[in-house]
Amino acid sequence: MRLDDVWFRYHRGGPWVLQGVTVSLEPGQVVVVGGRNGAGKSTLLQLVAGVLAPGRGSITQRPGRVAWVPERFPAQQPYTVDRYLMAMAGLAGLNPDERVDAVDKWTGRLGIAAFLSTRLGSLSKGTAQKVGLAQALLAPPDLLILDEPWEGLDADTRELIPEIVGEVQAGGGAVLVSDHLGETARLPGAATWTVVDANVAIGDAEEFWVIEVAVPAKRGPEVMDEIRTAGHEIVRVRR
Repeated sequence: MRLDDVWFRYHRGGPWVLQGVTVSLEPGQVVVVGGRNGAGKSTLLQLVAGVLAPGRGSITQRPGRVAWVPERFPAQQPYTVDRYLMAMAGLAGLNPDERVDAVDKWTGRLGIAAFLSTRLGSLSKGTAQKVGLAQALLAPPDLLILDEPWEGLDADTRELIPEIVGEVQAGGGAVLVSDHLGETARLPGAATWTVVDANVAIGDAEEFWVIEVAVPAKRGPEVMDEIRTAGHEIVRVRR
């Protein structure tokens, strides 16, 4: 799939979170998305997943089955784990027998079979994240998107993530992963996109500077608008 000159902001007149992004993702490719907190990594992943639509530019050739695991699984839903996963397996196009097999496979592999009758809202964050990962893998994805997948997981499951990524890649699927914990060192050979200054650089980004600028208080809002319009981030404002 390809992103061509993609721009995005969350509300009209607000700062551009991403601007002029042009990148492509090939079948079987694994890409790690880097960048500091707040740079726009999650926004980029949601654009690729189709959860968000660009304000400008285009996203084309998105694969048929896209599986997205957000940084925090939305657990406040009135379903048990079993009911939720069976429903998601149906939405993925699996027949009744395939649904049972897929749910058994992934709840067993991720160590959550004991929670099948537990309501989602009663799960710990780590267990809820495993449910989110399981639902993404019930049917083999053409594109797997993992937003901070190691966050809150136990050691055994953290070790399992690279194995799953390798399986998706071996099946011809692409994988896009963001991470601020340094865990993506477990994915040797992956390409790197770095979100910096509202754009996406291929490869690791250069260092950035934090420059303190003092302006008269009455000009503060005007100068902040100019800085944001230029695509830079305001780290702190103080008197």
